[in-house]
Amino acid sequence: MVPLTEQQVMVRDMIRKLCREKVAKRAQEADETKEYPWDLHQLFIDNGLFNIRVPEKYGGAEMDYTSACIMVEEVARVDGACANTVAHHQAGMCCFMDGSNETQKAKYLPKAGRGDYLVGFALTEPNAGSDAFSLKSRAVAEGDGYVIDGTKCFISNSGLTDLYVIFTTIDPALRRDGITAFLVEKDTPGLVIGKNENKMGLRASPTRQLIFENMRIAKENLLGEAGSGWELVLQSLTETRVLVAAMALGIAQGAMEAAVSYSKQREQFGKPIAEFQGVSFMLADMAIQVECARALIYNIASMVDQGKRDQAYLASVAKCFSSDMAMKVTTDAVQVMGGYGYTKEYPVEKMMRDAKSTQIIEGANQIQRVQIVRNLMKMIH
Repeated sequence: MVPLTEQQVMVRDMIRKLCREKVAKRAQEADETKEYPWDLHQLFIDNGLFNIRVPEKYGGAEMDYTSACIMVEEVARVDGACANTVAHHQAGMCCFMDGSNETQKAKYLPKAGRGDYLVGFALTEPNAGSDAFSLKSRAVAEGDGYVIDGTKCFISNSGLTDLYVIFTTIDPALRRDGITAFLVEKDTPGLVIGKNENKMGLRASPTRQLIFENMRIAKENLLGEAGSGWELVLQSLTETRVLVAAMALGIAQGAMEAAVSYSKQREQFGKPIAEFQGVSFMLADMAIQVECARALIYNIASMVDQGKRDQAYLASVAKCFSSDMAMKVTTDAVQVMGGYGYTKEYPVEKMMRDAKSTQIIEGANQIQRVQIVRNLMKMIH
């Protein structure tokens, strides 16, 4: 793994302490009630988790991408739901920074710099998930702007987000070449926040529909050029997918720690179960997979910070490997803890449910494998 700088270590230690003392004890309760933990939201605002990558001239902390990955990993170690909220704000910020012009930056970044202004993005639709070129949400040019109608689904942070980057089409027949991005503020007339999905995991992190009903958007809110939305998606994919990988890594790390602690204390046949080879090898395999994911993620993050942002191939590898790893590690953690692991008395059953989401969001792992193979075909002759 690339060595962390002194500032990155400071960020890691600060967030780890904050999460252990404040977030961990609320995670289970919020999961049970499915209510967004506004007290933790304010805690994150107070500690700068939402403005970490906003440039200093707009009031932000202007930290590097590696620090953003560290932040997501550390939050995920104790609560995947809160980590999802933090990660998807960072992903929305990435889309905004990549596509916005100077006028848009001057309008919105001072708000983001305050630390209480969330940015999100909305791509998925009921009939356009893995096949993102099949968008049906339509933007029709009218007068000095556009009128947008349609529906988005499974949008993380819906209802929390202040500024959405939404992807529509100007003509469904154009598929890729029709995809167009807009900036939409939360109180825009015609924007309706739909139902909150009743999910298996990440239950305290809202996932809702966005419904556009004759929603009028000024041309000034066009993000980039009409028909260039897919280029913006591709430009942002490295960072957004690696953020999900960091989230999966944190969940797996937390599950491994819980399993190790339990196996050192739980005795059977007169000795701790950690001393039985069958259990000890499971723990060793957890560590191998976690450390491999960590090395991969922070290698990519380091390259992004060096300006080498075109890492789509490695981003797919990292997202796919880390999320599959998290599912395996959390499942094994439940197994190590036996009947107790299957109960809500311990956090690993929640971690297992939360880990599943990371195999689906930001492109299902089957799609990641398609992208990986396509890259391999180009790279190897």
